[in-house]
Amino acid sequence: MSDALAWVEQFHDVVDELAAKVAAAHDGRLRCRAGCSGCCSDDLNVFELEADLIASRHPDVLEHEAPHPEGACAFLDGEGRCRVYDVRPYVCRTQGLPLRWIEEDDDGEIVEARDVCPLNEDGGPPLEELRADDLWTIGPFEERLGERQRAHDAGEGRRIALRTLFRRSEPAVPPARAAKHRLPIVR
Repeated sequence: MSDALAWVEQFHDVVDELAAKVAAAHDGRLRCRAGCSGCCSDDLNVFELEADLIASRHPDVLEHEAPHPEGACAFLDGEGRCRVYDVRPYVCRTQGLPLRWIEEDDDGEIVEARDVCPLNEDGGPPLEELRADDLWTIGPFEERLGERQRAHDAGEGRRIALRTLFRRSEPAVPPARAAKHRLPIVR
């Protein structure tokens, strides 16, 4: 495994450790379980490093299984479970958690925004009453991952749509079709 992919695995381990602390603070609120896939969107794209990790650890899925039908993440199975859960991207590791981020409002003021999956709204105090440490802060980890990607790809910051990983593993022209398109040999 390359140093870059080993870094991504370590990055995911740190995210999991910190996200587990946020999840523990909201044990009565979080309803996310295996098969809960409402947030597993089809248009998800990730940094190329994370896509490469998935491809390196799950070539069997890419080569021998079909992507989930369009409309949901290509890596979901028929029961809504993730087929690459062990190497799922960063964004998937924090889904469902109460989130906070800093943004500029319509008046140009810098404000803190907060959100949580609608399935996880009940069962705990309102988001506005939570301490900042009890929410996952969006921004710092995305920045580190982006910096690592840009260092890896000479500043491009390449991102990959997850569904295209299946296309990358397919031959450009399936062998059965290629034979039909051969030109006859003229002598």
